[in-house]
Amino acid sequence: MRLLLGSLFALVVAAVVGLGATYLALTRGAAFGPLTIGSWTAWPKTGTADADPYVRASIARIGRLPTALGDGVAFTASADDNGRPLDGRCDVVLAGVTPAARFWTLTLYNADGELVANSIKRSGFTSQEIVRHADGSFEIVVAPRANPSNWLPTGGVERYVLLLRLYDTAVGVSTKAGREVPMPSVNVRSCP
Repeated sequence: MRLLLGSLFALVVAAVVGLGATYLALTRGAAFGPLTIGSWTAWPKTGTADADPYVRASIARIGRLPTALGDGVAFTASADDNGRPLDGRCDVVLAGVTPAARFWTLTLYNADGELVANSIKRSGFTSQEIVRHADGSFEIVVAPRANPSNWLPTGGVERYVLLLRLYDTAVGVSTKAGREVPMPSVNVRSCP
């Protein structure tokens, strides 16, 4: 009887530890082979047959179709260039240029991966609608209050994530090429 109870206890502990570790890996992004440029991170193998089991499980859990490597790459930023989490109550400025791509989109999501609700119903920008400087660079202000430039409203959410999708680009094909490309800086301008 004692052996049976000991075995059942060990089985329950193993199941709790195994399921807990799997849950943490899926919710905290434990994918292998990230490509990090500044505050932006991508997992280029996500949309390929070479995707690791954690990526596949995360995709199945979330239910979103990933960008295939032949189509482009998706970069996320959840913190600024100094490592502070992005706060929807602060004014954050994305400035610079993007890597060479036929088309790109920038989308704002809350911490749960949903589009952020706001009064003007704008959740992102595309490369075709952004207002640029004469040298081709741009500045996007992500803030709760209206700004005269390219403004992306946060709706005052506490935490958010920016997703920059680059379509028809060489970035991500090889890690060496990916680390040499320019990405927009992400800096907090003001915070209450």
